[in-house]
Amino acid sequence: MTQFIQIRKALYLFALCLSVTLAHGQQISAPEPQPASITGTVSDTDGGMIPGAAIAIDEDGSTDHRTAIATYDASFAFSNLRSAVTYHLTISAKGFADWTSPGIVLSPGQQMDLTDIKLKVGAVETTVSAVFSEQIALQQVRAEEKQRVLGIIPNFYVVYDKQFVQLTPKLKFQLAFRASTDVVSIAAAAFLAGVDQAADTPAYVQGAKGYGQRFGAAYAGATSDILIGGALLPTLLHQDPRYFYQGTGTKKSRALHALSAPFIARGDNGRWQPNYSSIGGDLAANALSNLYYPPTNRGAGLVFSNALITTGGRMANALAQEFLLHKITTKAKDQN
Repeated sequence: MTQFIQIRKALYLFALCLSVTLAHGQQISAPEPQPASITGTVSDTDGGMIPGAAIAIDEDGSTDHRTAIATYDASFAFSNLRSAVTYHLTISAKGFADWTSPGIVLSPGQQMDLTDIKLKVGAVETTVSAVFSEQIALQQVRAEEKQRVLGIIPNFYVVYDKQFVQLTPKLKFQLAFRASTDVVSIAAAAFLAGVDQAADTPAYVQGAKGYGQRFGAAYAGATSDILIGGALLPTLLHQDPRYFYQGTGTKKSRALHALSAPFIARGDNGRWQPNYSSIGGDLAANALSNLYYPPTNRGAGLVFSNALITTGGRMANALAQEFLLHKITTKAKDQN
């Protein structure tokens, strides 16, 4: 009997030890921490974007080494990073000094966005290659040249792409020439000349000669405004002549964005600034009309009043772009 009791005690102790061991094993098998990520945008000290920059990330004490190339909007991303370890980022771009981050330690599941990456111009090489950026800008302009309201009316000066790409002077003049020579633009001048002929304004003669003069005046005014305000001044002042569609936010913020378009432009550096190009283009185009308008339709008063009317038309057009025209504008496939 005593031997039987001892056997029972031994089995009980074995079962107890087994349950303790299993419980201990369950405590060790904790869930894996969530992976973290790092995103950022590469820019220079003036805030200009630097697409094509090379980014490398290394983990201290490990052979884990990853690389990426900044996209056309100068952004990059690294995902599936470990927490509680130290990472270092190294960024390099042609014409700029290398940029190295301090040690970065991530928390589980953290999504870190680096907003202070500013590359300085290199001390030896100061000529920066902008071939990559020019290629992206060319693709963007080609897509904009396919934009037409109802598939007919040119709508080339609207940017639906959320990412800003600087236009070269060549592309600014190319876009202006494309808009001013489009068959619909010429037809619009012919239609406006007919309306002016019926209203007997400007004070040219009637008949075929008067219609021809009115057509020439209408087309000259529109073309000079496009070339001066959409190409010449934007090139000299380093501004972008296009309207940047917002499309998101409250109706109030979108309306304010649209109404401010004739007065606030995006600079070639990506920053918002007074729209001297648009205002100057309207004034210059109307001032040039003194060269070909009849004497009764000339003068400083008419120049400024017509410029104000043109500016009001730009505000109305921007509102239409923001709330209506984007719905009925055909776009390139990669914009849809």
